Amino acid sequence: MPMQNRFQHLFAVISGQRFLNKQGLGNEVPFFICPYKPEESVEMERLLRLLVNSLEQAGVRILEINLYDLSIEILKEEDTWNRIIEVEDSVPKEEFKELLQGMLDPETHLVPAIAAKLASTDFQVLFLSGVGEVFPYIRSHNVLNNLQSTAKEKPTVMFFPGAYTYSPESGTSLDLFGRLRDDKYYRAFNIFHCEA
Repeated sequence: MPMQNRFQHLFAVISGQRFLNKQGLGNEVPFFICPYKPEESVEMERLLRLLVNSLEQAGVRILEINLYDLSIEILKEEDTWNRIIEVEDSVPKEEFKELLQGMLDPETHLVPAIAAKLASTDFQVLFLSGVGEVFPYIRSHNVLNNLQSTAKEKPTVMFFPGAYTYSPESGTSLDLFGRLRDDKYYRAFNIFHCEA
């Protein structure tokens, strides 16, 4: 689907009362995946800016959280940012990844930081971006699993550089960059399959 058509579809769905009121979800959490090809990341970033501005002008309040920016914010607040920068070159990659995974664990660090932003902002829809930038130390399915109890009151849209696929044999999965099969995640809807 061309970017212009995607923009129109996203705007129509997200600005609609059915979406904003979480209708037709069958008691599922209001989580939506907006998949896109990784090579379209720059174009999708532009589309995201345009979408946020257009929705705000239409009276739909958006809270956008970029997971990469939030990660840096958490590391700076914990006063570990400079230490991370210092050791990055000298620590083996796997060890460095584990260090970041501990410091940015979704359950103990990331989701509480998201919850604080949710509590301090008047919004109708949460946008999560920066998924590709935080891989491999933050996995998207872990974020969504841990957000289920925190962000269930309002719709959440995760902008995902890859595919959100379903097959009868393996179920639903988030395939980051179209290559890395993430753990199965069943509780989100592909936003391009939603009616406007």
